Amino acid sequence: MIVGVPKEIKKQEARVGLTPAAVREYVERGHSVLVETKAGTGMGADDTVYADAGATIVGSAFEVFAQADMIVKVKEPQPEEWVKLREGQILFTYLHLAPDPEQTRGLLESGVTSIAYETVTEGVGLPLLAPMSEVAGRLSIEAAALASRHFNGGSGLLLGGVPGVAPARVLVLGGGVVGTHAARMAVGLGADVSILDRSLPRLRQLDELFCGRARTLFSTVDAIEAELRHADVVIGSVLTPGASAPRLVTKDMLGSMKPRSVVVDVAIDQGGCFETSRATSHAAPTYEVDGIIHYCVANMPGSVPRTSSHALNNATLPYGLALADGGLRAIRENRGLLAGLSTHRGRLTSEPVARALGLDFEPSADALGA
Repeated sequence: MIVGVPKEIKKQEARVGLTPAAVREYVERGHSVLVETKAGTGMGADDTVYADAGATIVGSAFEVFAQADMIVKVKEPQPEEWVKLREGQILFTYLHLAPDPEQTRGLLESGVTSIAYETVTEGVGLPLLAPMSEVAGRLSIEAAALASRHFNGGSGLLLGGVPGVAPARVLVLGGGVVGTHAARMAVGLGADVSILDRSLPRLRQLDELFCGRARTLFSTVDAIEAELRHADVVIGSVLTPGASAPRLVTKDMLGSMKPRSVVVDVAIDQGGCFETSRATSHAAPTYEVDGIIHYCVANMPGSVPRTSSHALNNATLPYGLALADGGLRAIRENRGLLAGLSTHRGRLTSEPVARALGLDFEPSADALGA
């Protein structure tokens, strides 16, 4: 199979779909890999390194899309990329379609077979979402610390405090991968941390993990409202796989929060879990609503492309190789890939996306059979 790696064109995105080490694995399996020139510059890999790994360097994204049987990316395709996709081609990348009707329509019109990293499953887990969730969770505390500084518009509070001065109160909404890593960073800095989640088994795991250094609370509207009144930082890390994120904090709730406190919405890729959230960029990461600082960067791991690219490829490589080896047969035979199938030959195959956008869908197995 011919595997194509275009340079990411989303604003301030420096990750790359395949690292040189991953390229070598594809080549060793007998596949050809086309890499757009300078695709890996952001994570420290120039064209020479890719060529040494066995890739063919091409001068434009047009050549990559025109020749490749499978496109491997990081972020969702942009409008100028939708028109380059075609039926019979496989697209393997993050998609986040539930809050994005235009992209969904573009993929359906192209006829491409698209597989979303964020909905590929392994047991009950999401193995291709996990590494970027780990990165985003850790970055969320760094982002909150910067946004809390006085000269950035924040309250001027040091998250960990100092002897004689109380630390910041950090509230983490959701105890999944993002929330766990956010809490680990916050606890490590010495902050006063609370984690809310609706799963009692997960709360028990977190209680054991943090050995009393973080409070665990069952998530209800009352609990959220009570904790918001005391929080200096709120991390939104709630995920509903494939669907829009639930809105846990309304605009009215902001009125009970401390002035200049900070909210970091890591769920913004799926629409966000604060009613007042809107996507921002690394160039202009924050804005203010009712005196509350909002950080809603939609590609947080893109700010650390070297770490993120390697972490992502460690997870995606086995699935990508399976797709290159088997094509559609690999999707039929692998339940994890089948769960990740989002569109196929003009059919929407993701039920959560269909519900979110009010569209019809066809079960993945039926669409592939047709």
